[in-house]
Amino acid sequence: MSELVTKSVAQEQQERSVERRTAVKGITGFTIVSTAVAVLAVLATVVYAQSKYSLKSPGGIAFSDFRGYEDWAVVSSARTDEVLKVIVANPAMINAYKAGVPGNGRPFADGSMVVKLQWKPKKSTEAPFVVDVPDVFKQAFVMEKDSKRFPKSGGWGYAVFNYDAASDKFTADPQSLSDCGNSCHTAVKAKDYIFHPYQKR
Repeated sequence: MSELVTKSVAQEQQERSVERRTAVKGITGFTIVSTAVAVLAVLATVVYAQSKYSLKSPGGIAFSDFRGYEDWAVVSSARTDEVLKVIVANPAMINAYKAGVPGNGRPFADGSMVVKLQWKPKKSTEAPFVVDVPDVFKQAFVMEKDSKRFPKSGGWGYAVFNYDAASDKFTADPQSLSDCGNSCHTAVKAKDYIFHPYQKR
């Protein structure tokens, strides 16, 4: 009888040991799969970022200079018949605006950057009133202040990066040197070539 009890206890311990090993293998397999999925997601993000931020305009302005612009603070907005625009600026430029630049007669410091994000508009089908909302993103018009690099244009460099929704890719606009860069902005030379003030909020 004691032999049967001993065998039964030994068998139970062996079965538990097998169950533990199986559970550990399952957890290990799940961990490996989860880690692989996470690594692939990071790689996909890096590839996307590289293709976007590896672009340079014909004038030598790198899109990577504006890295993080998606989260910059809003300066102002504008509207034409064809485009809805939101103007954002980097923290250095936002701080300058808040200190009174350019209304106080001082220019923006080197390192100031502004991006005009442009969408094709559409009529909202959800709002209970008539309103235009952004539809397809079209382009990012960028400006950066660097007096040494851009002495002939008031210290500002200009570029346009177009977006194609079908391919989900940005490209540097080959005509961006003449796309209303400095030639348009000379109209507001007294405001350090910047059209939009920091809007009250």
